[in-house]
Amino acid sequence: MIDLNQLILKFDYDQNFKDDDFYVSNSNKHIFTFLCQWPRWEKNFLNINGEKLSGKTHLINIFLKKFEGIKFEASSFTDKDLNIVKIHQNIILENLDEEVNEKLIYSLFNIIDLDNKYIIVTSKKPIVNIDFKLKDLKSRTKNFLLQKIEKPDDDLMFALILKNLSDRQISIDKKLIDFIIKRIDRSYDKIFDFIYKVDELSLKKKKPIDFKIIKEVLGE
Repeated sequence: MIDLNQLILKFDYDQNFKDDDFYVSNSNKHIFTFLCQWPRWEKNFLNINGEKLSGKTHLINIFLKKFEGIKFEASSFTDKDLNIVKIHQNIILENLDEEVNEKLIYSLFNIIDLDNKYIIVTSKKPIVNIDFKLKDLKSRTKNFLLQKIEKPDDDLMFALILKNLSDRQISIDKKLIDFIIKRIDRSYDKIFDFIYKVDELSLKKKKPIDFKIIKEVLGE
């Protein structure tokens, strides 16, 4: 089995910005680097968008370890939270979509602007493409810098598969991972779904993961 530590990419950033469970690849390096440059951003409004399980929250948590701030879930953001916002410089709003109190979110964005604070909003799709009904809020979204987490490249897929199988105390040969990467959908959700299914089938058959089990999960 390949050494998991070989996949952890090291950078010359501050030690407390590193995270041994986060894998920097071409799919997310641009966002990782951008976050490191705070507060030297062109704007105070940043939107990190990407599909489910793509690592948005992980990036946010790394950022908060380094620069501090407060994090809210968009769906449960309240009027009381607006008061809490005022005592923090960095505000994180996670999982923004159409199912929110639009007037409240608009008020939040106004506070960020007026008080010269910073906000990072995470969402599945770019914030400018979220179908808000409130025109003023829709207009506000145009102020955001957009950073998209791309679909995983081969290096990141390899790291995700190896890490998640290792977390389940499963050893697997490199050639098996290479075999999986060539056949699985290039999607974070599909990768984690595959890992769950291959582990479940291995346990059911009481056999280690091999080409036969992998092919069965892939439907080949």
